[in-house]
Amino acid sequence: MAEYITGKRNEELAAKICDEFKRMQGERTNWESHWEEVARLVLPSYSGVFESAGMRSPGEKRTEHQYDSTAGSALVKFASVMESMLTPRNQTWHRLVPSDRYLLKDRAARLWFDEATRVLFDYRQEAQANFQAQNHENYMALGAFGTGCIFIDQLRPRGLRYRAIHLGEIYFAENHQGLIDKALRRFEFTARQAKQKWPDAISEKVKQLCEKTPEQKVWFLHCVKPREDVDSNRLDYRGKPFASYYIEEETKNMVEEGGYGTFPYAISRYVQAPGEVYGRGPAMECLPAIKVINEQKKTVLKQGHRIVDPVLLAADDGVIDSFSLKPGTVNYGSMSADGKRLVDVLPSGNLAVARDMMDLERLAIHDAFLITLFQILTETPTMTATEVLERTREKGMLLSPTMGRQQSEYLGPLIHRELDLLREQHLLPDMPPALIEANGSYKVEYDSPLSRAQKAEEVAGLWRSLEMPLKIAEITQNPQTLDHFNWDIIIPESSRIQAVPERWLRAQEEVDEIRAGREEAADTQQAIDAAPAVAGLMKAMPGQKK
Repeated sequence: MAEYITGKRNEELAAKICDEFKRMQGERTNWESHWEEVARLVLPSYSGVFESAGMRSPGEKRTEHQYDSTAGSALVKFASVMESMLTPRNQTWHRLVPSDRYLLKDRAARLWFDEATRVLFDYRQEAQANFQAQNHENYMALGAFGTGCIFIDQLRPRGLRYRAIHLGEIYFAENHQGLIDKALRRFEFTARQAKQKWPDAISEKVKQLCEKTPEQKVWFLHCVKPREDVDSNRLDYRGKPFASYYIEEETKNMVEEGGYGTFPYAISRYVQAPGEVYGRGPAMECLPAIKVINEQKKTVLKQGHRIVDPVLLAADDGVIDSFSLKPGTVNYGSMSADGKRLVDVLPSGNLAVARDMMDLERLAIHDAFLITLFQILTETPTMTATEVLERTREKGMLLSPTMGRQQSEYLGPLIHRELDLLREQHLLPDMPPALIEANGSYKVEYDSPLSRAQKAEEVAGLWRSLEMPLKIAEITQNPQTLDHFNWDIIIPESSRIQAVPERWLRAQEEVDEIRAGREEAADTQQAIDAAPAVAGLMKAMPGQKK
């Protein structure tokens, strides 16, 4: 909910927000210089979007500083790795479960969480929501600059809408607990767009631009921060915990005030250094290798040019002044009478050494972007099932610190915001009484490939533990050593860890029925097999007729 400011402007609040933005803008000058250098070498499309570097014209060529494409290619693969391990398309990569485990005994509560999860994924994956594309852009920014941001809002008339905000626009701050709770975004609207969104609230200057030059751009600020004067009894924006302000930067005119029930920006950071708010990404960490290989590529190109089109050495005797390099040309006088060449080629360097040096830098870049972790199975395709489990376990251990942060800092707030929007639009199913009594408390249980890789330790440990009991059973011909394992728990849980679809597994009730039928058949067969002996015994008993 929002309110358009049509009466007296809150000039003091607008001026305070503008001053705060100038301070935050000045504090990150070093960051923007760093990001601009990374953008030129790794993600040229972002080059020039940072304020200290100055905005560039749309469509302008931005690859003039990039000679080697290793880092740019690695960044695309890194974004694919993050997406496939954390938020894979066409997969249910998380589930909603009750915070109180006692609610797991309530079938109505379990069904509600299943339905809520399905509804959330349905709206998230709608084409108009555009989640997959914007999420990929976020991972690209995360790999290049160490910080990514997505804005989650309501899609009209209903649903969810996502937009990746590039780092040149967004500024943010942490609270006392290290959680991001304040964001300032600087963006451009044309005068015509501003009038469309705030027809009565824009300043007289913008209204005049609409008449004379409607496509001229105007800078605006969007500030979201905790509301200090929350009135929980109100149902409008003043009862929301986060305040929202839209301001014309030049005139300091507040055009809209609103509020959010949850923080609308989901911000992810790759690695955070002490005392810093913004993150550092793989490209920033391996920037020396990226700069070195870029210079090496330039040198190799020059050297290769010399080899293909060599520098010639000629004697200064005035005979070969008309020397030609055209095919089929005969150059008279370029050889002495005794067969000695008067023209020779300047020796060039060793390109093989240069390629080896570049390969070392490429390996460092691929390591930083996590690419080498995903070459294991392709390099050794003949591994046994146990070896695959061990490799998966190791991969999960290596990725856990990095991607685990994305689950807690990025995906957690993202899901919380999505559910809040769906609840406000009455798109979630009605809660059962037990869940209402528990205040609708929930938690997110991740079921992505990364989560399964982290859980692979349990399955790998099972295979290691089975080696000795299986050997003993084989030697003694006694399977009692396997009685220690509860197969009714092991089989379903290990199948889920290995991403076996739930529909492929029988429910426990079906398994019990199959076992009961098998036992009944065995009892029947045993009775049939024992029938002749019983009949003979009956005949032999005293008093029985012969």
